[in-house]
Amino acid sequence: MEIILYQPQIPQNTGNIIRTCHVTGSSLTLVKPLGFDTSNRMLKRAGLDYFTRVQVKEIDNLETYLTQTKENFYFYSSHGSTLYTKAQYKLGDKLIFGSETFGLNPAFLKKWPDRFLKIPMLPDSRCLNLSNAVAIVIYEAWKQNQFEGSL
Repeated sequence: MEIILYQPQIPQNTGNIIRTCHVTGSSLTLVKPLGFDTSNRMLKRAGLDYFTRVQVKEIDNLETYLTQTKENFYFYSSHGSTLYTKAQYKLGDKLIFGSETFGLNPAFLKKWPDRFLKIPMLPDSRCLNLSNAVAIVIYEAWKQNQFEGSL
C-alpha cells in the first residue's frame, strides 16, 4: 500500500512513518511543500536505517496525482463520517493523511466527501499524532489483506 503525507511539517513524524512503511511493506509519498528538508538529520535519525529501504517519493500536486491513479484512495480526517474500519482495503490502495498543523486541503473534502474516513476519538479530544494515526490505519488495511507478505 501507499502512505501519502500531505505537506508534512515534523521530520520526526515522517521518520517514524518511514519505519512503519518498512515493516508493513508500504511505500511513502510526500506532497510538497514539506516543512523540512528530506536530508534533515532528524528525519533520518527517526527513520534510522529504514530510510534507504523504503520507496519514498515527493510530488508537487496531490489532486493531479489522484486523478491519474486507478487505485482506491482514502483520506483520514476528523471531518470524515465513516469509520476507517468500514473501508474494504485492497493492496495498492493510497492512504492519505494531512499535515500536523494544517490538516488536509478543504477542497479535497468537497471533491471526494465519500473518501473521507475517521479514526474515532472522544469528544473534545485533540487529534492523534500523525505517526500513530498512520500506524492504526495501515495495520487495519494490512489485516484485511491477511498481513500479506509477512511471516
